[in-house]
Amino acid sequence: MESVTKQNPASPWSPLRSSVFRWLWLASIASNIGTWMHEVGAGWLMTSLSASPLAVAMVQVAAALPMFFLALPAGALADIVDKRRYLLTVQLWMATVAVLLAGLTLLGLMNVPLLLLLTLAMGIGTALMMPAWSALTPELVGKHELPAAVALSSLGMNVARAIGPAIAGVLVSLSGPWLTFALNAVSFFAVIAALYAWKRTPTASILPAERLFGAVRLGVRYARSAKPLQAVLVRTLAFFVGASAGMSLLPLLVRRELQGTAADFGILLGCVGAGAIAGAMFLPKLRERLRSDVIVAGASVAYAGVLFGLAFIREFALLIPVMLISGAAWIAVLSSLQVAAQTSVPSWVRARALAVYILVFFGCSALGGIVWGTLASEYSLTVALAGGGAMLLLGVLLSWRFGLPVTDAEDLAPSVHWPAPVLSADMDRERGPVMVTLEYDIPQQNAEAFSQAMLAVRAMRRRNGALSWGLLQDSENPNFWQEFFFDASWLEHLRHHGRVTVAEQRIEAHARQYQREGVAVRIRHLLGVPAPRGPHTPSSNTPHATTGVSP
Repeated sequence: MESVTKQNPASPWSPLRSSVFRWLWLASIASNIGTWMHEVGAGWLMTSLSASPLAVAMVQVAAALPMFFLALPAGALADIVDKRRYLLTVQLWMATVAVLLAGLTLLGLMNVPLLLLLTLAMGIGTALMMPAWSALTPELVGKHELPAAVALSSLGMNVARAIGPAIAGVLVSLSGPWLTFALNAVSFFAVIAALYAWKRTPTASILPAERLFGAVRLGVRYARSAKPLQAVLVRTLAFFVGASAGMSLLPLLVRRELQGTAADFGILLGCVGAGAIAGAMFLPKLRERLRSDVIVAGASVAYAGVLFGLAFIREFALLIPVMLISGAAWIAVLSSLQVAAQTSVPSWVRARALAVYILVFFGCSALGGIVWGTLASEYSLTVALAGGGAMLLLGVLLSWRFGLPVTDAEDLAPSVHWPAPVLSADMDRERGPVMVTLEYDIPQQNAEAFSQAMLAVRAMRRRNGALSWGLLQDSENPNFWQEFFFDASWLEHLRHHGRVTVAEQRIEAHARQYQREGVAVRIRHLLGVPAPRGPHTPSSNTPHATTGVSP
């Protein structure tokens, strides 16, 4: 699965040479500081409104749940519309919600249902924003700087985690949670200003944009057929279900078990951020010596130890080093998974693939918040936190065989090796379905190797848009094989042409090496016949086929 690039890695700071990336990165840090201030304020406000552990955990659930329903449509939108205008609209939505939170809290009108509703509205904005924002990075930096840019984004998020909670703890102690919500609203305008100043040039395409629902279906189909992405998703599931126990129950631990204040809560969250910054500084050196799989497994074990520490330690001073370790472990896992997700998919489907990753990430957070909140309500915080630690250790064992991909950026570049098929001028490009058949002449001694190689071809066709795929062998002439697959329309087949990557070109070449020497693979394109409109249907509705040397 791993194809390690031999090129020297970019400097950890080299993406900052791009002015657009630099300003968006700084703006995102400001926004993330506001987000962490918001989370401290919302978590602490809920403990003031309700003493129920489940209600406190539901704040995290309300923030994460929209991802489960909106991540895929948001990823599809990000792949087919102008990302800059789309992100500007979403940021305005989130700023409006933050202003409402601040105003209602300041006026004393906030209650449990209203706080959960507005947290849900903020979660909707986050769900719509994250796939597009994540997919933006490859447009801002060179392909060899992408891992460094993703790591910088993770570092920026954790710088915000170190600063935001500490500021929020002080503000909540002095003036109440409303001010954290107000400053979060201001932070959104920093991102809006940076996006507005960016003069983005949209990528030109001779084909019209995909339709939303078709784009969503294709994103799901891609995720089902892309083993590198699936490995990332499995490792994400294995970590975040158990790890979510720590952040969802920490406000309750501080307030109920330690009898602490909002400032104490902010200090512990600040320690998480400080640990993450320290961990991010060591990660490049660690990656030179260890595979990503080993880093993720080791950090998962360390985070399990953190959860066991939270379960049994009740001295505030002793929890400080525990939270420092939690930040370092968290950034090691999060950065490794994000880099793997970003660099294992081609650009045409990147936002949708990242949406699937984000969906799993937040789905695990929502599921974990419900499970661990319920356990804490029915039994105790100790039982819930220790259960999260045990779940993490089990996840390391069960997910070990799913190796994280390390993909050369060149492998994901479009191969453009299929010649464009010809369509008669009088035919509609929306006509379909299109059945593509490829005829092979395979000597008997190569039959088994060929059929095995075609399994990778099947996955390739499916993830690039084929609705179905099949491979047949002639009953009379065993040397004759026919591959077939269906695309939804001629237009979709043209899009299929542009999606094939350099790595997939090698997959195709590997299967075709078993073709009889000197015999060309014969390809046909057959168009579906439109439904008859009546007894006088024109004769032009009869089947049509084109032939060529490539699908």
